[in-house]
Amino acid sequence: MFQTIQSTKFVSRGIVSLVGSAVVSLSLACIFMGHAGAPVTCENELRASPASDHPTIKVLTKRVGEATEFFVENSELCEITMTFEMRLVNLQSSVDLPFTMTCPPGRTTKAFTVAPADAEKKWEYSYTNYYKLGSESATHDDSFVYQLPYAGGSTFRVTQAYGGSFSHKGSNKYAIDWKMPEGTPVLSAREGVVVKIKSDSDIGGPSLKYDPYNNYVLIRHDDATLAHYCHLQKGSCLVRPGQRVRAGDVIARSGNTGFSSGPHLHFCVFKTRNGRERQSIPVHFRTADEKAITLRTGRTYKASGVQTASVPAVKTDLAHQGGVSQ
Repeated sequence: MFQTIQSTKFVSRGIVSLVGSAVVSLSLACIFMGHAGAPVTCENELRASPASDHPTIKVLTKRVGEATEFFVENSELCEITMTFEMRLVNLQSSVDLPFTMTCPPGRTTKAFTVAPADAEKKWEYSYTNYYKLGSESATHDDSFVYQLPYAGGSTFRVTQAYGGSFSHKGSNKYAIDWKMPEGTPVLSAREGVVVKIKSDSDIGGPSLKYDPYNNYVLIRHDDATLAHYCHLQKGSCLVRPGQRVRAGDVIARSGNTGFSSGPHLHFCVFKTRNGRERQSIPVHFRTADEKAITLRTGRTYKASGVQTASVPAVKTDLAHQGGVSQ
């Protein structure tokens, strides 16, 4: 759901050229050549979106003797997971490649080191790195029960549940869509910290080309998983990055922006698998009538009048379909 850019930088004898293009996962490719004692130091910036003027992720390299050290600077408000793919000529790496790492927010983390296998010969390396927001080591608390992300007493129909044929495949397999009029208050389904928002778009349509125009709120839970609330109305976000929200807080209003075939709310909980992929997670909800259920396509669900998501899951109810057929 996040539009990002690809940049390619080539460095040879002090000449640098830079090109960029829009792609769906963020990556950076570099090629370096040198010999023992050659001063090779660079700073490569990765941007969160093509329109961003504020780089949030940087890959830094530093020469230490004959070796080159790699660092990742993460200025996001949550973890990122980055994958490096490298081609080495006369170089040895301190880690097995390809290499994936999770970097904590607000820090610069050392990744690995490469050094010449034979200091008397020419060396060369090229690499591409990809990152996604989130942690590969996140472990979802499966005993947690989410509240429905709309006001108590309200009832909305699920148009796509887990494995929905229209778009709930791959990394979105365990997402939920509710048909919902534009402007409906959207509530946080679980407590957490807002790590990213987008609220400036009024464009939407039924194909992937509209995906970059999706308005969203992204919230990090205490177990390091992330919740994605999507297709929000322009200018409707009521929260800011860094703000902690409780379950039941109003965070925005529903809309029809991005890859959307009609007004609805898309909700997904996920963790990150590597720098290219994320993994959605099946979760269970409390409704006005049920304690912990899996929501089903075509059924309507009424939100509990007492909005809380702290009720332990009841294992015997996890497969219950609940709701009302439409």
